[in-house]
Amino acid sequence: MDAVRVSALRERLAGTGWLEAVGGFAGSLRRSVERRGAGELLLVGTEAYEPWHLAAHLEDEAAWSAVPRLAPTLLRHRPPATAPTHLAHDLRRLTEAGRGATVLVVAPAAVGAPLLERVQDARRHGATVLALDGAGPVAPSTDGDLADPTDPADLAGLADLAGLAHERLTVGTAAEEPFDLAQHLVSAAAGQPVGRRSALGRLAELAGRLASAPSLSRW
Repeated sequence: MDAVRVSALRERLAGTGWLEAVGGFAGSLRRSVERRGAGELLLVGTEAYEPWHLAAHLEDEAAWSAVPRLAPTLLRHRPPATAPTHLAHDLRRLTEAGRGATVLVVAPAAVGAPLLERVQDARRHGATVLALDGAGPVAPSTDGDLADPTDPADLAGLADLAGLAHERLTVGTAAEEPFDLAQHLVSAAAGQPVGRRSALGRLAELAGRLASAPSLSRW
């Protein structure tokens, strides 16, 4: 997603309510990692989708905003034996998560039973669960039209995830570009102090960063 497209989307999305929803979700994420007794942020995708881009964006935002706990630990379903240490964490970390931890689940399509069970364990032990998924109300697409809804075959797993999440943001599609945009917006908004800037202001800042800022990530 380049800066020109993000800038164009700023006006296109104004008045839809979607930017406000993104801002509210990102604010919940930031509050969760900044609250008293907050622990680590655990980021996990599905078997078919690993949220590498969001991991990198959040790590960059953690550095820019001086909120170290925004930098996530990426959990993987089957990390290879040769993976570097920071990319070798598997789903067992969810079972170990307790009060103070924040679990962010990113699921463009169906969530499998093994992941749902681990997320349920984390919630039972006191973790805060947030979900960014591809189901739900249709969101504006990058060309200004409405995105297609998620395949009905995927809705059961996403419905189960919705029942576990303390807060949920739905993108309305699993298509790559709008789903990637949603992750850009969430990470950019999470890097701003809650209540300090409007959603449009955060999107304008994201456009500037995409145009000029060097990457800080190790992903």
